[in-house]
Amino acid sequence: MKKIHKTAIIGDNCKIGDNVIVGPYSIIEDNVKIANNNIIKSSVNICGDTDIGESNIFFPFCSIGSIPQDLKYNGEKSRLIIGEDNIFREYCTANIGTQGDRMETLIGDSSLFMTGAHIAHDCIVGNKTIFANQATLGGHVHVDDYAVIGGLSAVHQFCRIGKLAMIGGMSAVENDVIPYSLAIGNRAQVTGINIIGLKRAGISKEHIREYTKSVDKIFTGQSISKEIKKIDITKSDLIHDLISFIENVSPRGLCKYER
Repeated sequence: MKKIHKTAIIGDNCKIGDNVIVGPYSIIEDNVKIANNNIIKSSVNICGDTDIGESNIFFPFCSIGSIPQDLKYNGEKSRLIIGEDNIFREYCTANIGTQGDRMETLIGDSSLFMTGAHIAHDCIVGNKTIFANQATLGGHVHVDDYAVIGGLSAVHQFCRIGKLAMIGGMSAVENDVIPYSLAIGNRAQVTGINIIGLKRAGISKEHIREYTKSVDKIFTGQSISKEIKKIDITKSDLIHDLISFIENVSPRGLCKYER
């Protein structure tokens, strides 16, 4: 059973699942697909070729599925795909993709996007991430699972944010941030390992120490490419994730490491 307020505007070709609530003055345009148990509060706009999974909550004044803020966008029929159990607080924005990439923007499951967070065209956002207030992604950014983007921070287009990495508030990220690390600053630098996050994730002290040592060796040795060959990738999943991240070539390069 749906509960759609009488002032809401629903396009003729929308597909809306069961137990969906649509609040006053919200607009859901054609081609939008909304699965079961979503809550769309007042004055939300959902448009474009947007596919939304189950049990998300959209707070007032979100704009979901609008066209990219990219002058190269030429009306191509691209998509936005959102998973399940996400919370989008007030004024969040998420754009569809472009033909300059995969033609789709992807958002995973169980993330919290605080007030004013922006997910640009062609981004990939993993599961259980947190975007604090006004956190902003440029186009084509990849954010891995459990990452945290601090308030008023901006991530440059094409950057990658590794798994369980934490970006400090008011940071400008221009390069890739390795998994399980802390990064902060205007032209952000990696300043250490996200030890608290790793402990909360149940990672042993031994594995945390081994990971920290490996990061130090890789970034303070002769060269990154030489040092990663000396690291035993089988020692832990953390080190495996680190080496895989570094070997995955990115046009932005790696964020500078400063202990």
